[in-house]
Amino acid sequence: MKFSYKRYGKTLRPVIPVQLRSGIETIGYEVLVDSGADLCIFSAEIGELLGIKIKNGEPKEVFGVGGKASIYYVHTVEIIVGGWPKEILAGFMPDVAGRIMPYGVVGQRGFFEHFVVKFDLKKEEVELKPRD
Repeated sequence: MKFSYKRYGKTLRPVIPVQLRSGIETIGYEVLVDSGADLCIFSAEIGELLGIKIKNGEPKEVFGVGGKASIYYVHTVEIIVGGWPKEILAGFMPDVAGRIMPYGVVGQRGFFEHFVVKFDLKKEEVELKPRD
């Protein structure tokens, strides 16, 4: 399946639509496909909409550009991409939604382990194929 890059100001980014599910709740969300990210990180607000008690998850630390540490909480959720559901461990981080970026991040664990990813900046698209 192929997805067109999205434009943020003058910058093109491989941001794709997904669905996240926890229990009976499912919501649509956009995520940046980031080969440099170690794991999937979503806004705590998204987790709360899914009915997750964010701070009940295992707390962990992640370091961003410039070495700033941020706390996130790990929970099991299902991510659905192009109709393919995958159960993943994801981090939910407070104070992310809309302030730093308007989307979540999918990375090596939880995303790239389930999909073969091809970036094509010239065509402005990202192609995903599920792993067997």
